[in-house]
Amino acid sequence: MKVSSIFKYIFIIFAVGIIAYAGYRIYNNQNKEEENNQDSSTVVEENIIRDLRMGITNYDTMNPLITQNKDIINIDTLIYEPLFNLTKDYQLEPCLAKECSKTGDKIYVVKTVSNAVWHDSTPFIAKDIAFTIDLLKKGNSVYSYNVAHIAETEVIDATTLKITLDSDIPFFEYNLIFPIMSSNYYYGEDFFTSSKMPIGTGRYKITNISSNNVTLAKFDKWKSTTGVTELKLDNIKINLYSSMGEVYNSFKIGNIDLINTSNPNFQEYIGTIGFNKTEYPGRQFDFLSFNCTDELMQFKEVRQAISYAIDKSNIVSSVYNNQNSVADYPLDYGNFLYTENTASSGYNAEQAKKVLEDGGWTYINNRWKKNIGGRTKTLRLKISVDKTNESRVAVAELIEKQLEEIGIDVKLDKVSNEKYNNILLLAVSNCICINEKSSHLLIKKLHCQNIFYIMYKVRKN
Repeated sequence: MKVSSIFKYIFIIFAVGIIAYAGYRIYNNQNKEEENNQDSSTVVEENIIRDLRMGITNYDTMNPLITQNKDIINIDTLIYEPLFNLTKDYQLEPCLAKECSKTGDKIYVVKTVSNAVWHDSTPFIAKDIAFTIDLLKKGNSVYSYNVAHIAETEVIDATTLKITLDSDIPFFEYNLIFPIMSSNYYYGEDFFTSSKMPIGTGRYKITNISSNNVTLAKFDKWKSTTGVTELKLDNIKINLYSSMGEVYNSFKIGNIDLINTSNPNFQEYIGTIGFNKTEYPGRQFDFLSFNCTDELMQFKEVRQAISYAIDKSNIVSSVYNNQNSVADYPLDYGNFLYTENTASSGYNAEQAKKVLEDGGWTYINNRWKKNIGGRTKTLRLKISVDKTNESRVAVAELIEKQLEEIGIDVKLDKVSNEKYNNILLLAVSNCICINEKSSHLLIKKLHCQNIFYIMYKVRKN
């Protein structure tokens, strides 16, 4: 199973809860000093922030099965619900499903909750799950892999769905974290081209989509499966911007209340004009992915040399201002899938040179050369990076420098976001080349575990 496919970014739900509560606490403490004679219960009711304004870039669609925007995927967790959520330690938490039982080598039975309703007030039923699985198998979605091994679905009744796989997949239940769509709402039309306002079963519903913003409102019929008894926010307004620079500027002048960022320069906003931050560990990993279809990448010693030559600790300190941590795999430390026995070999420039020499490469005029198929070839690599992501460009430039220092010729290719995503899909699909003891080298990526920062400004209603 492709483990990384099951780990989605679900932090926004937690973030919104923090903002609502923290905003109230800070404002209330300030207000008490100004209005000592006012009853405290009145202050609480009058000054709770009920509307939240935030900003994102690169908007494409709010449809969770179609969007490629990470920020929208995060926001969509407020609007749509999966069968199961992942807890912070990667355990499954029931959501629209009560349970998923394995009844055979390739057969699973999903039992759903009976009280969930869509934003149009129609009931959620097992048919909706089958409908969503069919959509994911037909379309190109970030969740398509989750259903790739589902051969057949059978609706037993309104709350029961039978799933048959094409092979026995370990931990298949962990794939059931994709958002569910309404079969009745999209009946008779093309889901992928529909102009309808998307609906879900989540705590917030979409009330408006324009060229400038998307607005969400609290869904009064939402039923919590995790013990949440009250939604602190009535409305969420998502302003749409063309660049992160515009987002930061809007945040700075008070047009939006919250931004989600891993930018290590967040300190400039803190302690000067009334901004505060909430810090929490993220689940995002920056990585260098090998395209193992490339001739040079098929040489084990080349992959090993790159792994040894990249100083990840230096990248964390130089680019991320020590706000990130070095990671060996796309797993949070402490979760049940992680083991320290899988740690990488670490930075060692001299060892990088040695493995190339042992692999038959010769160092000539500051470059590595090898006879391959009767022709002398130079070890030249191209690293593609999204030019719109300043941090990753800085990381790529540092990797370029580090590899050049041991004699590997590197060309840095700064491409558009669209082209980068296409390149990444190809590279990732080919980089998982498990091969006995060298498996960790074959799938070696530059993992820098991000620490995200939520910044918010207290304001009056």
